[in-house]
Amino acid sequence: MQNLVVDGHNFTLTDNGDLQNIADWNPDIAKALAEKDGLTLRDAHFEILHIMRDYYDQFNISPIRKLLKRDIAEMLSDLKANDDYLISLFPGGVMHQGLHIAGLPKSRLDAEVEPVTHVQAVSKQKDVKHFVSEFEFSGKSYRVYAKGNLVDPSEWTKELAEFLANKEDIQLTADHWIVLKFMRTFYFKYGITPMVKLLIKHLSRETNQKFPEDVLYTLFPDGPARQGSRIAGLPEPQGCIDH
Repeated sequence: MQNLVVDGHNFTLTDNGDLQNIADWNPDIAKALAEKDGLTLRDAHFEILHIMRDYYDQFNISPIRKLLKRDIAEMLSDLKANDDYLISLFPGGVMHQGLHIAGLPKSRLDAEVEPVTHVQAVSKQKDVKHFVSEFEFSGKSYRVYAKGNLVDPSEWTKELAEFLANKEDIQLTADHWIVLKFMRTFYFKYGITPMVKLLIKHLSRETNQKFPEDVLYTLFPDGPARQGSRIAGLPEPQGCIDH
């Protein structure tokens, strides 16, 4: 462990030099961390750092690069979401140096959380409606993790989705399909399965249809992100999944 002294106060750093307690962060700590990297922070830096911090506060995980750039473009401008601009601010990389100075952990993709070659061994429980290890459908065997998510998202089909939904006593409607298709599009574009807060933030805007939180929970009573990801054939979302 290391210490960072700012205005006479000691703050603990990890062995990698990152801020140990995310809640300790403030602009003065950011400046001190940046100075250790040979950077002098300007307003332009703090624009990006505050977007990172706001994302973490909202979703309880650090943003991945594509979602960070999307938020920067929406909140600031396309120019400031440009890779060359971000490198000019953070020569060590916005996803490495930027997150470090923002006092946040490194972001992870779903694929980095758990290797797809490993299936958790669990005993079947009577109160669990979804599959927990392996199942057969149309003459083919499918593997799932303990929480019912497909090991291989590429095996998903509409027919399989209907089968998985029926297993959980859900009859898929047009609204279900809008949500499921959005989740899969989001996953293959950004590399992560959206938790419910990301669904609420992006789904209605991108589909031009209203999907407030209560509607999502009506469609997927066990949680739009948790249950939705199972039926969509995707990994379980990271961070704060469902309320």
